[in-house]
Amino acid sequence: MPTIVWSYLTVALGGAIGAMARYTLSGVVLTSSGSIPLGTLVSNLLGCLFMGVIAQLAAGSPWFNDAGFFPDHYRLLFAVGFCGSFTTLSALVFEMSEMMQRELVGMAFVYFAATMLGAFACFYVGATVVRLLLQSQ
Repeated sequence: MPTIVWSYLTVALGGAIGAMARYTLSGVVLTSSGSIPLGTLVSNLLGCLFMGVIAQLAAGSPWFNDAGFFPDHYRLLFAVGFCGSFTTLSALVFEMSEMMQRELVGMAFVYFAATMLGAFACFYVGATVVRLLLQSQ
C-alpha cells in the first residue's frame, strides 16, 4: 500500500481514538448548567499537555528518534490524529456562544482565558518535563 494511504489511515485511527477519548472524558467530567464546560476545558488542556510531550520527543530527543521509537507515522497518529480530535476549538466557540446567549458574557471570557492560558501552560509543562527527563539520562 502506498505511503500516503498509510498516512491517512494512521491519522484516521488516531482521530477515532481521540474523538472517543474526548467523548468519554466529557461524560466523566460533569458540569452544572451555567458553569464552565469542564469536559471541553479538560480535554483541551490535557491535549495540549500531551502535544507538548510529543513535540519535545519529536524535536528534542535525537536518541528517541534515532532508536526508531518515534517515526513519522507516530507523529501522525498522536499529534495530528489523536490530539487533533481530542482537543477542539469548535466546541469551545460553540459553548462560549451558548454562554453569551444566556447572557453569561463574563463566564464566556473566563472560559476563553482559562482555555488559552491553560493550554499554553500545559504545552510548556509537557515539553519541559520531557526535556528535563531526557537531560537527566
